[in-house]
Amino acid sequence: MNFFKKLFNIPEKEEENHQEQEINLSLDDLFVQNFVEKGGKFLYCSEKKEVIDNLKNVFAENNWDEVYLLDERLSSLLNKNEVKVISSFTEKAPIFTSCEHLIADKGDILFSSNQLKSTRLPKYPSNFIVFATTSQLVKDTNQGLTGIKTNNKKNIPTNICSVKNYSINKNDDNFLNYGNSNSKNLYLLLLEDL
Repeated sequence: MNFFKKLFNIPEKEEENHQEQEINLSLDDLFVQNFVEKGGKFLYCSEKKEVIDNLKNVFAENNWDEVYLLDERLSSLLNKNEVKVISSFTEKAPIFTSCEHLIADKGDILFSSNQLKSTRLPKYPSNFIVFATTSQLVKDTNQGLTGIKTNNKKNIPTNICSVKNYSINKNDDNFLNYGNSNSKNLYLLLLEDL
């Protein structure tokens, strides 16, 4: 209680007496809430066919007819008659890749050299499409890093980074961020696998 309130015996407001109740969300709900608040575009899929349909819709919505594929395992999700897979990335074509983990408490997406190879994230174009599964959800960055170490015991990947912002601000004149922005226009296709 404030010193003056004690001195003059001023009663506290009722709202101050009520303690805020903490709401505990499940990992997936927490991730989605944080991801969407940061400007990410989230598409939930309960089966592989929905992933393929949603991917087609993303390409149609953005008038994209080509893609740079970082993870060859994802080629089965693409209709090669509708979308051309290019061999080097350009600013116009989106990147399609998987990720290491989805960080629930921050809504971040964690990558490593398993997805990005040796190219730093800011060097890639602005448009990303990421495929992930619900089993890749972790509570925080520490669990994500532990998961990378556990899944890659013999050959721990490098180039570990995350996308932390999903809205591109071309007018950001902060000189500390020059050439080092991990902001991406990002679509997440999340497949239920648990």
